[in-house]
Amino acid sequence: MTAATHESSATATAGRSAVATPRKVRGREERSLGSSIALHGTLIVATVIAAFPVMWILFISLGPKNAWQQPSEVFSHLSLHNYSDVLSQTDLPKWFLNTVVVAGGTTVLGVFLAATAGYAVSRMKFPGSRQLMWTFLVTQMFPSIVLIVPLYLLMSELNLLDNYLGLILAYATTAVPFCAWMMKGYFDTIPKEIDEAGRVDGLTPFGTFWRLIVPLAKPGLAVTAFYSFLTAWGEVAYATQFMQSDHYTLAVGIRTFAQDQRPDWAWTSATAIIITLPAALVFMLVQRSLVSGLTAGGTKS
Repeated sequence: MTAATHESSATATAGRSAVATPRKVRGREERSLGSSIALHGTLIVATVIAAFPVMWILFISLGPKNAWQQPSEVFSHLSLHNYSDVLSQTDLPKWFLNTVVVAGGTTVLGVFLAATAGYAVSRMKFPGSRQLMWTFLVTQMFPSIVLIVPLYLLMSELNLLDNYLGLILAYATTAVPFCAWMMKGYFDTIPKEIDEAGRVDGLTPFGTFWRLIVPLAKPGLAVTAFYSFLTAWGEVAYATQFMQSDHYTLAVGIRTFAQDQRPDWAWTSATAIIITLPAALVFMLVQRSLVSGLTAGGTKS
């Protein structure tokens, strides 16, 4: 009887141990070998697809004039000859300076207007604030090609055609609405107690904005500056219609290489790489702030 009891107890204990042993559950961050291979393979393919056009243009720009027809000749004629030619034999330096002026002006104006408008709507309650933001949103629904004619007529009346200021204002109509919405969302995440502390210390509303809020909003301002810069740096439609040859920007000037029956692809590819470098440099300068600036406005603290 006792032996049977012990045997029954041992069997029950073994059964409970078998039931109590937890089954290993794969963590959320853990992947199987097949999933990891598929994921990394997809990322590699996507990277190659994204990088190939840029690398191909760079490859052609280092070869002779007929490199796009016979790519194999590039390896035996690697040089920076095309870059020196476009810098010395074309108006590229003038186009570059024009683009820097326009892009820099658009960035400064776009950041200032977007930041002040976003802060005003975020912190101040005034009649028409919601309508203002909805107006910004509605303007984004129209493609730039639709706005060329009315903007051209308006700029003609104001004598702003073939003028840096006119082109900067035209680009601001594209950059400011989007950036104002983004900055408004970012300012919403900054506690209002900071504004109240500034008023207690005797700061004016603008002083509170400039001395307290702007330093905290650097990631959002970096994204705004980057978007405003890109809006002006590579734009073609407005620059083509509103500027003449003496004030061509890079994106418009490069088209002059392709007006003949046989476009000069060597010069075109070299110029394309030159146009890309400043945009890449600006991205490297603000990349640390891009992620936090883009995601900060997604939730309100």
